[in-house]
Amino acid sequence: MTFAEMDGMPDMEQTPQIFAGCLSSYEDARTVLFGVPYETASRRRSGADIAPQAMRNESVRMETFSPYMRVDMTDCLICDAGDLELPSGAEPALDTIESFCGKVHDDGKMPVMLGGEHIVTLGAVRAAASRWPDLAVLHFDAHADLKREFMGETFVGYTMMRRVWDLVGDGRIYQFGVRSGSKEEFSWAMGHVRMETVSANSIDSCAEAVLSRPVYITIDLDVIDPAELPGTGMPEAGGMSFHALYDALSSLSGLDVVGFDICELSPGYDDSGTSTALACKLLREMLIAYSCS
Repeated sequence: MTFAEMDGMPDMEQTPQIFAGCLSSYEDARTVLFGVPYETASRRRSGADIAPQAMRNESVRMETFSPYMRVDMTDCLICDAGDLELPSGAEPALDTIESFCGKVHDDGKMPVMLGGEHIVTLGAVRAAASRWPDLAVLHFDAHADLKREFMGETFVGYTMMRRVWDLVGDGRIYQFGVRSGSKEEFSWAMGHVRMETVSANSIDSCAEAVLSRPVYITIDLDVIDPAELPGTGMPEAGGMSFHALYDALSSLSGLDVVGFDICELSPGYDDSGTSTALACKLLREMLIAYSCS
């Protein structure tokens, strides 16, 4: 049986290979990895739509064993379900993502999404928020993404966290690593979200605050300094290191993480392949931290 033939499951594009270590069937899996090759015309630099398959291709050169946690991905019951086949237009695409994630949640599994432009996170958060009304959202990004609209559009990456706020409301969004945004965004944030600029030094107090609540984690890879990860759509100088981000994320392993995503890899802007390799390693560590705990 293919994923598209499963009851209530949106069409999936079968990919030529799976992400390394994601060997379980859908039925046996605790975690379901899937790609969303989506981006809009409003991006500064394109290429995020090819990221899911680029990461799968690169993963064959990555060990599935984590020397940090001394655990192998193959012990974590992870299924790679391929890429979603998306309709044109942001809102229909978000509906498709929400439907897929909802099905995964209802089957007692955790969805993990590979973007794609960062607006795709909204579809996954919609699915989680409709099942857990007390959901907290942890957002790692160079950009605030709190614009009410951008060039007349409301469903683009620049507005993503404002649309998430529309769902969850005040005090339930925690932002880390932010170092770019308009004066209006930073002013609005003060009364509505909990934002730490540049770093994630407050991660322990955040973890304590959300300890009893379901959590969704979203990573825009431009939170990492472009000296380490140049292959992203909107690089911003002065970002976190891989190790600082890893330390922050690993400190969340005891939380009730109900889903997460990694977005905004643009492989074409880093011919060395370093950015894609880093993204793969980050995904490995997150999968082990939140799937095997």
